Amino acid sequence: MNPVNCIIIDDEPIARKGLREYINDVDFLQLSGEFGHPIKAASVLNEGHVQLIFLDIQMPKISGLELMKTLHNAPPVIFITAFPEHALESYDLNALDYLLKPVSFERFFRAALKAKEYYEIRQSNAEGTGQKEERPYFFIKADNKLVKIFFDEIIFVEALQNYVSIHTTNKKYISYLTFKSIQEYLPEDKFIKCHKSYIISAARISGIEGNDILMGDEHIPISRSSRDDVMEKLLKGKYLKR
Repeated sequence: MNPVNCIIIDDEPIARKGLREYINDVDFLQLSGEFGHPIKAASVLNEGHVQLIFLDIQMPKISGLELMKTLHNAPPVIFITAFPEHALESYDLNALDYLLKPVSFERFFRAALKAKEYYEIRQSNAEGTGQKEERPYFFIKADNKLVKIFFDEIIFVEALQNYVSIHTTNKKYISYLTFKSIQEYLPEDKFIKCHKSYIISAARISGIEGNDILMGDEHIPISRSSRDDVMEKLLKGKYLKR
């Protein structure tokens, strides 16, 4: 695997220097830029070559969290901050990790390994879909091994902060992945995001009851903001009524 192309965004020069030294000591990371203000990084991020952001949160004019909300198809991010209270919100933005300053090299390296595993799995998945298989599949890391998941066996996917739970016809798998990475990989014509924490297989739906989608014995909520769009995708003109 090629080195992961990363950038640093932090308004503190000392913090940037420490991160730069850490990155230079990790052979699977490649630093392509460092910025003291999020706006200065915008042009580089728009080019689409950045694979990982080491991002501070508290910065002048625009915070790291606000920056991530403005980006379309944002790369994975590892937040590095002195403020623990933003951790929950960061995982809603599909953060790979959340590090508290001062960061030891051991803790930094564990976070970097998550980025490496993320791209290794994506590479395995790309190679898998490139083969002529009747049943499309992908790999995830679960139970300390790579597990092969067939699309047609997935019932639903649930977000669990910085993990995802993939419920299949055979077993439930918990993997250290972002919800966004799963959403981007699953085909939109077969899987529907009905809630900020749930993606369902359209083929596995057994019914709709109020604001819940029935998946066998499971009740999956439909968010109010996306209900109309979800219902349109689910029914697809196949709702017969008098």
